[in-house]
Amino acid sequence: MLLLRNLLPRTVVYALLGAARVVHAGSTPIIDLSYARYQGEVDAATNITTFLGIRYAAAPTAGQLRFGAPQPPQNVPGVQQATAQPDQCFQAPMGTNSTNPLENRAVVVDSSEDCLFLSVSYPSDPAGVPAGLLPTIVYIHGGEYIIGASSQFRGSDIVNESNKGVVAVIIQYRLGLFGFLAGAAMKKKGALNAGLRDQEFALRWVNQHISKFGGDPSKVTIWGESAGAGSVLQHVVANGGRTTPQLFRGAITSSLFVPSQYNYDDRIPELVYSEVVAQSNCTGAADSIACLRAADVDALENANVNINGDAFFGTVALVPVVDGQFIAQRPTLSLAQGKINGKALLSVTNAFEGTIFVNSTEATANATRYALDLYPKFGPAQADRVGALYAGLGTQLFQTNAVYGESVLICPTYFLLRAFSGRGFKGEFAVPAGLHGRDLPYYFPSIGIDVPELDFPIFNNTDFVNAFAQSFTSFAISLDPNIKVDPTNITPKWRTWSVGNTEMLFNKTDADVPDVRPIQTDDALLQRCEFWNSVGGLTGQ
Repeated sequence: MLLLRNLLPRTVVYALLGAARVVHAGSTPIIDLSYARYQGEVDAATNITTFLGIRYAAAPTAGQLRFGAPQPPQNVPGVQQATAQPDQCFQAPMGTNSTNPLENRAVVVDSSEDCLFLSVSYPSDPAGVPAGLLPTIVYIHGGEYIIGASSQFRGSDIVNESNKGVVAVIIQYRLGLFGFLAGAAMKKKGALNAGLRDQEFALRWVNQHISKFGGDPSKVTIWGESAGAGSVLQHVVANGGRTTPQLFRGAITSSLFVPSQYNYDDRIPELVYSEVVAQSNCTGAADSIACLRAADVDALENANVNINGDAFFGTVALVPVVDGQFIAQRPTLSLAQGKINGKALLSVTNAFEGTIFVNSTEATANATRYALDLYPKFGPAQADRVGALYAGLGTQLFQTNAVYGESVLICPTYFLLRAFSGRGFKGEFAVPAGLHGRDLPYYFPSIGIDVPELDFPIFNNTDFVNAFAQSFTSFAISLDPNIKVDPTNITPKWRTWSVGNTEMLFNKTDADVPDVRPIQTDDALLQRCEFWNSVGGLTGQ
């Protein structure tokens, strides 16, 4: 994706922002990060400056760096061009699901182990000088921890929706077996949750360097969709809720994705580790980690694709685990105990989150049978309880859709909101069909250009689009969506969820009129969520 076009020549100018020196050579700014100097581009039509593909960590491709914790990048002489999208991290399919729209992109970038890059967009003057120290949004892409890349998203979209009131950072992190391979051997000789540690390393980079791009490191909000939102949850509970220094003050989750997150040495992560070892021809090695680190990267990627593709429909084999250190315990336990990072929360779920994750082309098992397939640690008692709870919700397919959507995405959102009591806002995106991922084009309008599979019809009503998209940027600026970037925004008073279980509905009427209003969370849904909370030890959440 090329964000910047039709750049005009500029004279050489110099500017100082705090301690950061922004040098302008010809038409574009150069920023010195101490380990490297990067040259970005200014969009002359919008005065938004963008740096693409800034390396924030060393390439995790050799020796101890593969499957290891992220390390600082090496010093590089000269000026590095930050005008093209970086390679994406290696990708893998989800279960047998071939319908995930992010697997194919119009933006053609290579896949590589060398993928720890981020991009920055900020409002500037025509010469690329930042507007000042502004609140910063760090966006973590989704993709079930196995797919996705920063190239899918334009930070300039977020800057525009904030009325040029924020700086936007979009990060990449190791995916699949490269980022989430677990097991006792990995605990001993590697880094568990390497992909999450990449994200935290990027947040520490932001804390150190974002002021050079006009961002305020004390006013950072982390935001993600799907597994990106799941990643936000992981950072909320990371380090026992005592991450130092504070890396963010606000947290935003869009369609929070919380799959089974087992202990690192649980039977299931160990089975996955053994399968990776076998498919990488390392079974007979005296040191399996050393063998994997020396293995051909294509062999590892083949194993990554095979193992994730063979998972139960709609599920992922390689996701975060409880490692006993960075993630000390199941996330829902930390939430219940109030062990959290961050000062305020905005969470949005979609009306029908589970639909795309359930195989609708085959004979659908009832909710009881489906619960046993989805959660292998369930016994008959838990499965029967699921069947009873969902029996009155329509067809068997609708019930299984609801089991997945509520247990994996919707109910964990309410557990998170409880942890931010009095400081959390809840929204529901319900524009038909209200499916998982259908909210993305509203706050990333360029995604229809860059990811044609997501260019489905949207409710193209300016008042509605602004009401929805500006909720996120208003929150990031003020930690309160009621303090609007545009005073004409139609969203009414938005109370915290703790006040009467109040949510803000974002929908439209049959007459295509925006339907944006407060509603109350359905009591029956919350009762089902109480069940899912009670069995978190079995579901791994």
